Amino acid sequence: MVELLDRKKSANWPGLIGRCVVSFILVLLTQFSQFLVPQFFFDLPVFIQLLLSALLLLAVVGAVGWCRRLLRVRASAPAFVFFSVLFVWVVYIAIVRRVATHLMDLLFNGQIILLIFGLCRMLSSDPGLVSYSPSPLDVIAQSSSLEIDTYHQDTELGDRVRCCQICKAYVKGFDHHCPAFGNCIGHKNYLLFMVLLIGFLWTEATYLVCLSQYAAQSVVPDGDGTRLEISLSRKVASSTMLFSILQLVWQVVFLLWHMYCICFNIRTDEWIHWKRYPEFQIFIQSSHGERSSEVRFKNPYDKGVLQNLKEFMASKR
Repeated sequence: MVELLDRKKSANWPGLIGRCVVSFILVLLTQFSQFLVPQFFFDLPVFIQLLLSALLLLAVVGAVGWCRRLLRVRASAPAFVFFSVLFVWVVYIAIVRRVATHLMDLLFNGQIILLIFGLCRMLSSDPGLVSYSPSPLDVIAQSSSLEIDTYHQDTELGDRVRCCQICKAYVKGFDHHCPAFGNCIGHKNYLLFMVLLIGFLWTEATYLVCLSQYAAQSVVPDGDGTRLEISLSRKVASSTMLFSILQLVWQVVFLLWHMYCICFNIRTDEWIHWKRYPEFQIFIQSSHGERSSEVRFKNPYDKGVLQNLKEFMASKR
């Protein structure tokens, strides 16, 4: 039985609040690790500071993974994203805003508000969930099999319906499961995902422009007590600059990849696991009368760039 899935699981509020608290602590730890770079290496070139920031981020990720296994506590990736955005917004209001132009101030604050709204929409969006109830014959066949391939598309599910191995749910047009947005990315929310990704890039670029204005206009006086305060403010602003640049770099690569997928009508899951889906396989018989054959990739859904873009823009409908 195949039907659209429109029911949402009831939230476990105590556990959710606990994971949000852990995420808030991790954001503070991450930002503190970024602050250590300008604190001790403020005079180094920006490129070297970026390398150090990236190494510290990797160290924090490794330490968090070790603590999670040891203490058996989990964080919420969407909450981590939300608190990271909130932290940058607080730094902007407390430090950077006083030197930003009125236009940039309106632009950045509006972008932050839209980002938070987009995150909430993405959390509650339907990626194209499909409810599938296997027939008794399928259950018997699977139970009698020693090795079960759960990745292949079932013929009863319809066109391009895949199983998310994290959610254990069937999603039409499944691309990937996005931990940062707390949802699968599929046929119905792929457009929203791209808009939100571009929104993050645009907001980070705007924040870097505001930081450049702050760096150009901030002056550290000599000999009085305000020197320490302003110097600390500049280091905090510099740490958020390093964090934003690192986010900008990997998000640009991520955006380019998804633009490629959209132009050629291919999903990330299909590109990585194409050997699991028969429609992406073409068998080439070997020469010289050999029985073996070579399996090659073909994309049956590619209809040309313009038609692919048209179908993507109409995916929400």
